[in-house]
Amino acid sequence: MATNESSGSVVRRILLGSQLRRLREARGITREAAGYSIRASESKISRMELGRVSFKARDVEDLLTLYGVGDPAEREALLGLAREANVAGWWHSYSDVLPGWFQTYVGLEGAASEISIYEVQFVHGLLQTEGYAHAVVVRGQPGADAAETERRVSLRMERQKLLFSERAPRFHAVLDEAALHRPYGDETVMRNQLQHLIDISEQPNVTLQVMPFAHGGHAGESGAFTLLRFPESDLVDLVYLEQLTSALYLDKAEDVAQYARVMERLHADSLSPERTRDHISALLQRL
Repeated sequence: MATNESSGSVVRRILLGSQLRRLREARGITREAAGYSIRASESKISRMELGRVSFKARDVEDLLTLYGVGDPAEREALLGLAREANVAGWWHSYSDVLPGWFQTYVGLEGAASEISIYEVQFVHGLLQTEGYAHAVVVRGQPGADAAETERRVSLRMERQKLLFSERAPRFHAVLDEAALHRPYGDETVMRNQLQHLIDISEQPNVTLQVMPFAHGGHAGESGAFTLLRFPESDLVDLVYLEQLTSALYLDKAEDVAQYARVMERLHADSLSPERTRDHISALLQRL
């Protein structure tokens, strides 16, 4: 299955959940009452409306009846959306090493038309070489055996195909200079990683900038974050904040706007793409 098709299932879950929420609120029905109608909890309705779980056709049918949706064409359109939303993504085959909370992000990443990131600790996953990714995984998962480590690295390499796909998103990355100096792996690994950054920055859909030490304090003081934008008009922009054992998805307009302003300032204050390549080349020569 093509990446955009399987990723689209995540988008459809979110769209269907959003429509179900609007229908429920229009009828003045509480989540608790909606949950009771499908023999589920209030929290299950919340997860459905956020697009965090798959949809059973019977549950959707019962909710549509509760919400007063009787038109056959409207019901079938929403039920069709539910069927499409349950298509398994390619990443499901990595469920043994992929946390449930990260599966949603991988789907959203694959469906986005624009991805803007700010990274501090290390080179972003979509820009890592295999050797560098291996070193990052070993450092982050010291208890993993060789097979699990290779599975995690393989997943990261699979995600990177997105940048070279037919419907590749626009990818704008700002890396704090610290990420370029902090060693992961030996000197050869770091040299290959720096050269890879130079090479991939030449991709027409990739913009790479470095926030240099020389700038001092800057707008990204709150840490790493990702801003996702989608081609679907019904899907709002999202900010993704990864934590140690979970993640936050911010979709309130005022929150997203604040992060978007920070990203704009990072773009303005970082080295230009051309100067970034020169800067990385200079670091590479010193290794």
